[in-house]
Amino acid sequence: MTLGEERRLTVFENRASRRVFGPKGDELTGDWRKLHNEELSDLYSLPNILRVVKSRRMRWAGHVARVGEGSGVHRVLVGKPEGKRPLERPRCRWEDNIKMELQEVGEDGDWMLLAQDRDRWRALVSTVMNFRVPKNAGNFLTSCRTS
Repeated sequence: MTLGEERRLTVFENRASRRVFGPKGDELTGDWRKLHNEELSDLYSLPNILRVVKSRRMRWAGHVARVGEGSGVHRVLVGKPEGKRPLERPRCRWEDNIKMELQEVGEDGDWMLLAQDRDRWRALVSTVMNFRVPKNAGNFLTSCRTS
C-alpha cells in the first residue's frame, strides 16, 4: 500500500466514524462541531483500517509460507518483479511488506521460519493488529510506501 492509499483509507474511516458518532455539542456555547481525529480514535476502540489490512496481509502470508515452495502463490509472494524500476519508486514485494510489518512490532529473523509455528505466527498477527504507533513517531519504514 502506498502512503496515498493509506491516507485515503484513513480519511474514509474517519468520515464514516464521524457519520456514526455524529457532531459534538458544546455545553457552554450550544454550538455543534465535528469530532477531531483524536476524539474519534478515543470513541472507536477497535483497530484502525490500516492495522486490519496489515494483519490480514500477514495472516495470508503465513498461510502461503506453510503451503510450500511448489505452489504458484508462494512464487508470487517471494518472487522478484522483473523489468526496470519506475522513476522514484522502488520495487516492492509482498515479502518486503511482511518484513516491514514485523520490524514495526520488533520481530527480527526469517519470517518464513516464524510462519511455520502457527501459534507464534498467530500471536504476531494479533500484535500487528493491535499495535499502537506513538503519535509523534515518524515514518521510519516508508522505503516502499512512498507515492
